[in-house]
Amino acid sequence: MALVVLAALMPAAAPMPAGAAESAFHAFLESLWPRAAARGVSRATFTQTIADITEDPSVPVAVGKQPEFERLLSAYFKEAVSPTRIARGRALAGTYRSELETVVRRYGVPSGILLAAWGMESDFGRDRGNKDVVRSLATLAFHPRDTDIFVNEFVSALVILEQGRLPRGRLIGSWAGAMGDPQFMPSAYLKYAVSYRETGAPDIWNNPADTLASIGHFLRASGWNPALPWGVEVVLPENFAFKTLHADFRDFAAAGVKAANGRALPQGRATLFLPAGASGPAFLLSDNYWVLKAYNNSDSYALSLACLGDRIEGRSGLHRAWPKNQTLFSRSEKLEIQKLLAKLNLYRGTFDGKFGQASRDAIHAFQIEAGDAPADGAARADLLTRLHAAAR
Repeated sequence: MALVVLAALMPAAAPMPAGAAESAFHAFLESLWPRAAARGVSRATFTQTIADITEDPSVPVAVGKQPEFERLLSAYFKEAVSPTRIARGRALAGTYRSELETVVRRYGVPSGILLAAWGMESDFGRDRGNKDVVRSLATLAFHPRDTDIFVNEFVSALVILEQGRLPRGRLIGSWAGAMGDPQFMPSAYLKYAVSYRETGAPDIWNNPADTLASIGHFLRASGWNPALPWGVEVVLPENFAFKTLHADFRDFAAAGVKAANGRALPQGRATLFLPAGASGPAFLLSDNYWVLKAYNNSDSYALSLACLGDRIEGRSGLHRAWPKNQTLFSRSEKLEIQKLLAKLNLYRGTFDGKFGQASRDAIHAFQIEAGDAPADGAARADLLTRLHAAAR
């Protein structure tokens, strides 16, 4: 889903009688009136919208099922960058050649990335979701009381209705409130959705040109640099020292790192990313990679999108295969690893049980201190045991 990934599972709550639960839900929605009014929503729109909303019981069930974080990256990647999706993307590149040329010229985002985002988000429009977005967001806003994210998205949906840009029946999408082919949350629709022909309300449900233009606008506004690729798969020299995961592309080149396709490395800052450890594929990521993570803050998602875009544009698959034996830590184990790394003054990120760059940097620092080789920032099977020993 675009822009937002749930930070935690919904807190468990003791069941209430049906009437009491419904009353509490509507009291909560009514409490949002000052927030809505501050955003320019009229009392008439607010009252009309919340009048018939009931909780969606399927939403709490769906919250914990996020494949970006619950599977090995390699498994997610193989499904996301499938031959079928590559072929579909290439076919659509031909169908919308003219529109893509215009969008690329307008925003500087490569056509492969535009198409890959469309494919990753909704399978090119075939999996948009069929939920009433307003109802889903009201349910999400009611349950996770420790966050304002879904309150803001619910109010943003009210703003869309107030502006008359779209009728309520058009706000259809995923259980998490993501809408249309690019799966924009309501706040993203208000900020980034654009009409390809620059007339009327953007139709990200039925107009592929609007979808492609909106994706391009989002990525460019989020910092996409047209002069850079998202990154490049690389080949590391034997006995690579892994002294740092962050340097300039030219510094990695000086250390013997080469692009897998044989071309010269780009310029600028780079991060060495080994999603399956030193025995798997290796990548140098440019600043544009982190722009992709602004769409969905998951490495599984961002790397899959980037490589899918390459394949759609005709480039070859991975130079190095994924290793067969990989360790999959549970969310609770990852959380424990983060806390132990923090106890050792190595981790300063969020305690969320998800391994992002902050976790990889901390693991890399621990490996360097412990003299482990290779210090690739990847969590190996014995990491928890070693961390417990170090923390004692």
